[in-house]
Amino acid sequence: MSYAVEAALQEAVFQRLSADSGLAALVGDAIFDAIPAGQVPQTHVTLGPEDVRDRSDATAGGAWHRFTVSVVTENAGFLAAKEVASAVSDALVGADLTLARGRLSNLDFLRARARRESGGQLRRIDLTFRARVDDTP
Repeated sequence: MSYAVEAALQEAVFQRLSADSGLAALVGDAIFDAIPAGQVPQTHVTLGPEDVRDRSDATAGGAWHRFTVSVVTENAGFLAAKEVASAVSDALVGADLTLARGRLSNLDFLRARARRESGGQLRRIDLTFRARVDDTP
């Protein structure tokens, strides 16, 4: 197994989300790898946790990456969060991402979880995706 492709996958996902015009119409440039210090935009997207499992074979190292992209908003109700989550999903599902290292074989949506946080003041949707990557030379 190789975890070496992870950084390249994360960068490609971040770039894809940052370049998506539909998502930009909803959140502007409020797409983060880590929440910045200070005031955060009312609605934003963050890259989150991941779980990686070996899927190497005789020809190359490879892995299944399950990663989370979170949508957080202060807007009342879940409609705004769901619109952003839909744009995130549209940008990523089946995307043909070019990685700085390795090759993406597959990128699918697995599940989503919507919930209230901070005493009901925030709405959060965590979208989980699965990517198959090969560590090719």
